Parts: sequence; structure tokens; C-alpha cells
Amino acid sequence: MEYKDYYKILGVERTASADEIKKAYRKLVRQYHPDVSKHKDADAKTKEINEAYDVLGDAEKRAAYDELGRGYRPGQEFRPPPDWGSQFDFNGAEGNDFFADLFAHVGRRSRAAGAGPGAGMGGMGGGFRMAGEDIHAAIAIDLRDAYQGATRTVTLRVPEQDASGRTVTRDKTLSVTIPKGITPGQQLRMKGQGHPGIGGGPAGDIYLEVQLNPDARYRLEGTNVYENVPVAPWEAALGASISVPTPSGPVEVTVPPGSQSGRKLRLKGRGIPAAQPGDLYLILDVVLPPASSDRARELYEAMARDLAFNPRERIGA
Repeated sequence: MEYKDYYKILGVERTASADEIKKAYRKLVRQYHPDVSKHKDADAKTKEINEAYDVLGDAEKRAAYDELGRGYRPGQEFRPPPDWGSQFDFNGAEGNDFFADLFAHVGRRSRAAGAGPGAGMGGMGGGFRMAGEDIHAAIAIDLRDAYQGATRTVTLRVPEQDASGRTVTRDKTLSVTIPKGITPGQQLRMKGQGHPGIGGGPAGDIYLEVQLNPDARYRLEGTNVYENVPVAPWEAALGASISVPTPSGPVEVTVPPGSQSGRKLRLKGRGIPAAQPGDLYLILDVVLPPASSDRARELYEAMARDLAFNPRERIGA
């Protein structure tokens, strides 16, 4: 039998990842699909593409194919050594001419296990079927949604099939559940809401990547939350108990005596309530009252006179 270079058929390198192989397959099979292609050999080309993906799209088959394929060229006479593949157990190889010959002597699960020709994504023995492509979009949420969870609606332009079977693009409004503890960068999957399949294949999915709306008060790092908290000079100098609004509600916090701007107070476990909850860090910001009245100026003058405080004393000349 003649050797077939499945990598060349799909137009990918031998080092291609599984995702790269899948993308190349989908692109080619849509290009040469008999229902849309004007290529005179569309049927044969589609079969060849499916045959290549039937092998390279399966990790075990690909490993076996690579094991013997080194050094062979397309069309070259190919003879595998006897019993080389006895460690492999393949399902659904019957629809693949070259691969079926290659593994003719290898025990299979195939029909006895309920898998017949055309089983699997390639649909080799029956009508052509292919799953629809996924859709990727983004959804912006507030920090409070990450703390409490929420239900939001999102409208996307998605492809659908009309009554005549044609693919059209329409606005689709979806209800999205935001789970408690989610963080930016995570994805929400909406199964079966993506591109329609071909030949009765299942529809793809929608993946919504979570993004966080800007918030002037809070800053997020992983599951940890940082919040700037303004305090009066006497609260910082003498210590105080203050009420601070947080994403999970107001909390009473003790400001230690002698605190300076930039001091962090850690509230353990009050960050994003993920599987491993983050912490909430309150960053103290000492705010001076304005000297906008005679009395205020008198108090500042008294402080300057009585405290004799030089904040630059330690920085030298």
C-alpha cells in the first residue's frame, strides 16, 4: 500500500498541536464540503481530509501513525513490520482506507463494542456530520457580582439556521448566571449556543470571558482585593475604631495608634470568595482637614508650635 502524509493533507507541521490540527481540519472541511464547494473533486477531497483527521485527531492513532511514518514519502510503498502495533486498540478505523490496511492485523473494539463505520467525528461511513464552531465573547461584571453571584443578560450576534436550512446572523439575548467567587479571565460556557453544526452535527458552545468593570475604590489582584481607606490625622495618631464599606458589606476596623499613610490592614478571607478565598487589604490614607477657617488655622499653628515636628528630619540634608 502507498504511504499517505496526513500532515500534508491537512496543511500542518508534524509538530502541530491538537488545536492546530482541529482548526486546519475544520477550515478545509468547510472549504470542500460538497454542499458548498465548486471543486470538481470535492467529494474525494472531503473524504481524504476526514481520513487524515480521523488519525491525527485521535491521540493514540496519531502516536501509532508517527511511530511508523518517519522517513516515508507520499506514494511510497509502505510495509509495516509484523505485530508492531499489537499494543494499540483502535475504534472506528474501518472507514479509513490506509489506516484500516495499516492496522488490519491489530485487535479492535470496533463493531463488537458497538462502533461501526462512520462512528466518531469524521462520519466516514454515513452522512457527513460536524460539530459547529464555538463563539468567544466577553462579559463585564461588577466586583459585587463576583462576591455575591448574579444573573445578567447579554445580547450577541450569533448564527442560526432559518426554516430553509440557511445560516443567518441574528441578535440573541441570553441569560447568564454569574457564579459567586468568579474572577476576571475565567470563562462561562453556554453549551449548544454557538455556531450550528453541519449535517445534523451538534452546535458549538459560547464561551464568555469575564472582565471586571473599573472601580475607583477597589483594586483586584487574583482573589485579593485592595481598598484605600481615608482616615483623619487623630484617628491615625491616637488609634480608632472606624466603619469601612467593603464589597461584602460594612465592617468595623481598628486603626492602630501611630498609623501612617500606606499602612495595610489585612482582613483574612474577605477577598473574592473563591474555592480558596482571597483577603481584603485596607490601605490607610491619612487625609488632613483644610485650614479654611480662623479656628482651623489656629489649631494648625498650635500644633506647629507645641509639637515641634519635622517630618523630614530622617532624610538628612
